[in-house]
Amino acid sequence: MNYDKTSSVAVEFIHHGEILDTIAYAQEHRHDRELIEQILDRAEAMKGLDHREASVLLACEEPDLIERMFRLARKIKEHIYGNRIVMFAPLYLSNYCVNGCVYCPYHAKNKTIRRKKLTQEEIRQEVIALQDMGHKRLALEAGEDPRNNPLEYILESIRTIYGIHHKNGAIRRVNVNIAATTVENYRKLHDAGIGTYILFQETYHKENYEKLHPAGPKHDYAYHTEAMDRAMQGGIDDVGLGVLFGLNNYAYDFAGLLMHAEHLEAVYGVGPHTISVPRLCMADDIDTADFENCLPDAIFHKIVAAIRIAVPYTGMIISTRESRKSRERALELGVSQISGGSRTSVGGYVQEETEEENSSQFDVSDRRTLDEIVGWLLDLGYVPSFCTACYRAGRTGDRFMSLAKTGQIANCCGPNALITLKEYLQDYASEATRAKGVNVIRAEMEKVPNEQIRTRALQYLQAIEAGERDFRF
Repeated sequence: MNYDKTSSVAVEFIHHGEILDTIAYAQEHRHDRELIEQILDRAEAMKGLDHREASVLLACEEPDLIERMFRLARKIKEHIYGNRIVMFAPLYLSNYCVNGCVYCPYHAKNKTIRRKKLTQEEIRQEVIALQDMGHKRLALEAGEDPRNNPLEYILESIRTIYGIHHKNGAIRRVNVNIAATTVENYRKLHDAGIGTYILFQETYHKENYEKLHPAGPKHDYAYHTEAMDRAMQGGIDDVGLGVLFGLNNYAYDFAGLLMHAEHLEAVYGVGPHTISVPRLCMADDIDTADFENCLPDAIFHKIVAAIRIAVPYTGMIISTRESRKSRERALELGVSQISGGSRTSVGGYVQEETEEENSSQFDVSDRRTLDEIVGWLLDLGYVPSFCTACYRAGRTGDRFMSLAKTGQIANCCGPNALITLKEYLQDYASEATRAKGVNVIRAEMEKVPNEQIRTRALQYLQAIEAGERDFRF
């Protein structure tokens, strides 16, 4: 079989031989200054790079060129996303799972983790707790278990979440991270009004993938890898990719990840809406010492920068797996979305669990509250954004991508970020965070280039102070 990014067959659009050739090519040219400079020159146009070009950047061992790559990653992020950082939180519905994934404590053979599934009333209480923090955007998480977590349960949970309005709180976007499913089921998720469908590949190396998933439906590499095609066919045009770095050779999965993005772009005209960069970390019965491919910070942050350069239009997500220090560096190099105040246990927002009653998927490294995260971002010069306007205005899929690729998304994203930050400051922020935020909004409003939009945004800000909510461009 040959490499074909337009193929619908997983082993053809994620082609093992092509990845090996790419890694070999990148290693051969890791000191090739002329080639690396040519690639960086081409990347300055902010049109992206293919998987082979980006792999050369990742392999580069020339310190000054690596620093140039980092500067370019920052430049691209600032051009497309400005200084906005989108906020979200995960919501774990159930940790029942029938799979045998050796890196995840949800695996079916784990007898030490406490199994739990939220009722709709418990979901309601969790969402109210999240709304009381100030969250507007959630990512639903659930193990794969057809009996305990059928699609009907997920759909009912989405309806429950969208129906909860507590004080000034409302969840305006529900992203979903659940197991690979059918076109029909993706159509049901689309009709339920989800935002982005997220599914991590874990690793693109087929043989290692099957070893890491020895039992359960997730063992089927092709079915899992082709899931985004079925999601697109089911009407979901915002999809999120990701691998779990540390499970496999990072250069292999980096190339595979970009090939998957190229496949979606080639076939559907829409690349991934988001790319997540989780790293393997400690969890209940999982010890990172058992995995030989765990990444040091230097390589991890190089991956973040190379992805930002290669796929400039995609949102990049980093979770609370990473420490404050690591997240700060990743924000500089390309990350545009982070979680805050996160709990990875089932029911953990209402009542944080003790170590003896653990139901968490992984250990949280950054345990700061949402208010602390918002204040930290403001101190760093970012604008924390709770905006969901594009999704709600129908700017998804190719409509969003056309704006993102031309940089025009900033015309609405900047003011929307300030409006939603104002809501957060009015309703949820501490006095210290509110004072910082007010100063940032004042300074950022002066930078809005369109006078008409600036005037309207100022009117919206005044209306929010008067008690009105939910404005958007």
